[in-house]
Amino acid sequence: MHQNSNSNNHKLCHATTVDVPQSWIDIRKQAADLAESEPQLHPLLSDIILDRQCLNTALAARLARKLGREDMGRDELMPLLLEIFRADEKITASAVADMQAIVERDPACQTMLEPMLFFKGFLAITTHRIAHYLWNKNRRPLALYFQSITSEVFSVDIHPAARVGCGILLDHATSIVMGETAIVEDNVSILHEVTLGGTGKTEGDRHPIVRSGVLIGAGAKILGRVEIGTGAKIGAGSVVLQDVPAHTTVAGVPAVIVGKASEENPAQEMNQNLACGQI
Repeated sequence: MHQNSNSNNHKLCHATTVDVPQSWIDIRKQAADLAESEPQLHPLLSDIILDRQCLNTALAARLARKLGREDMGRDELMPLLLEIFRADEKITASAVADMQAIVERDPACQTMLEPMLFFKGFLAITTHRIAHYLWNKNRRPLALYFQSITSEVFSVDIHPAARVGCGILLDHATSIVMGETAIVEDNVSILHEVTLGGTGKTEGDRHPIVRSGVLIGAGAKILGRVEIGTGAKIGAGSVVLQDVPAHTTVAGVPAVIVGKASEENPAQEMNQNLACGQI
């Protein structure tokens, strides 16, 4: 079992460089083109993109529209979200990195606009970044509120304390769970029904560490303070209870090593074939 959770050892938005202003220009152009070709979507696009001055306000508008409930309406959410986006510019930069990752890895996604409009995995991870910010500011009840609403609206349950890097793809996203002490580094791809969970009543660091470049197949369960090494691949439906060495593929219940990962960066390639090289 891996025990060292020193923050200096984790690549969390490590050397991530994105061009937020140019990304906003591109998204506005995509929105304008879509509004012209699909006039029924014009009110939505105007509200979220075309009537907004920057990506911060657009993201805040999209999340407020999605998350507004009787408990906290859209008119209350919008200024709160915008305040957080302005207070921590890394949240917007992380959102851009996530959108770029989706376009690069998901052949069903053609533009950065599409995740903002339609992809609940992107909206869920962005909401988690809001909750994580609030958690670290000791506004923990409000952070837990956002976790609860994210679970209700997007069927994604990520504890606000979980630490998540940039360039994350939550593909399909339904029923993804990440526990309180989970750590997910940059450039990781996770499919639906994945659990990064604890075991028993163990306290302290009790959830997995997922290193950069990892691909986790649909339905995989990774339990306990295990480390999934850089560039590893977890087969769909596997139950992982032990550390996984870097650049290896594991599969099964319980998961065992079946060979080397066939790609240097499985998260990027999204190849879920378990055929692989020899150890």
